[in-house]
Amino acid sequence: MKTKEQEEFKNNHKLESLDSILDEMFGAKGTQSRLDAEEKAYAFYSCQMLEDARKQAKITQSELAEKIGTSKTYISRIENGHVEPKVSTFYRILNALGMRVDIVPA
Repeated sequence: MKTKEQEEFKNNHKLESLDSILDEMFGAKGTQSRLDAEEKAYAFYSCQMLEDARKQAKITQSELAEKIGTSKTYISRIENGHVEPKVSTFYRILNALGMRVDIVPA
């Protein structure tokens, strides 16, 4: 015999897929709004990877900026997701941090 709380939980509990949640928040796969949201997510993730790599290398924003010929403010703006670096700048940052990009099958 089920308790009242178990019955309420069963009636109120919904399992949703991640895709259905993303569809509701950003539109269906393939729509421009979903593509825009995915692009922003990739940019944010890339900026976070750069920040993590810089910190792991124990290099300050100022030191990194000097190594690649830019300003500390620009590095900060990249890490905070306010600007997306050009591909060439992205690679200069990686090189300055002693890193590289390997393209491998998913």
